Amino acid sequence: MIVLFTDFGWRDPYVGQVKARLAEHAPDQRVVDLLHEVPDFNPHAGAHLLAAFADAFPPGTVFLAVVDPGVGTPREAAVVMAGGHWFVGPDNGLLSVVAGRHADARLWRIIWRPSVLSATFHGRDLFAVIAAEIARGEFPTGKTVPVERLAVEFDAGDLARVIYVDHYGNAWTGIRGGSRDARVNVRGRALRHGDSFGFVERGEAFWFINSVGLLEIAVNRGSAATVLGLAVGDAVTVQRPN
Repeated sequence: MIVLFTDFGWRDPYVGQVKARLAEHAPDQRVVDLLHEVPDFNPHAGAHLLAAFADAFPPGTVFLAVVDPGVGTPREAAVVMAGGHWFVGPDNGLLSVVAGRHADARLWRIIWRPSVLSATFHGRDLFAVIAAEIARGEFPTGKTVPVERLAVEFDAGDLARVIYVDHYGNAWTGIRGGSRDARVNVRGRALRHGDSFGFVERGEAFWFINSVGLLEIAVNRGSAATVLGLAVGDAVTVQRPN
């Protein structure tokens, strides 16, 4: 299985072009669209989202992860094996959180370049080909070299910021878990915990632990982004009970 995780969006042709390249090089592999609305140009937020999603997929899954504002520059390209999964993408921090959270992580730099390589679309021309080879069970030994560490590494601990806003206006944070008695503060508002939407009043803002284990801020039948003025990057604080 190859899982796509990008900031490409759905309006443009990029996802289709990547899928066409995967179909060429790994026609027997199932391709899953996990997320194409990773916050634009934001590998830091993307790194925490990717790490939260990965464990739910079966061993051997190959994640093709592309949030790559430095495409075409001298930034490196990487392969990571961590937690029984493979990750292929730019070495700009995007793969570093999942690598940092697994003691078994192995790292490679991609040294191969195809004869035709767009300066602006390494997701199609470079990463998709490498991901396809790994998914076929043919690790590209001659196209990679093992390395001790990635070129860019983000802190693998929790990120106390909003990292994603979904179409409901719910704000996902990079904080894993949390005590039900904790008070979450964001933009000067203190929010209480609710197990789910139906346990708070309509229009009430609250926090909960979402389906991938991250602390999420929501408004029942409303948009937390609108009501609280939240956006990706906003700081979130958690006051633990004494």
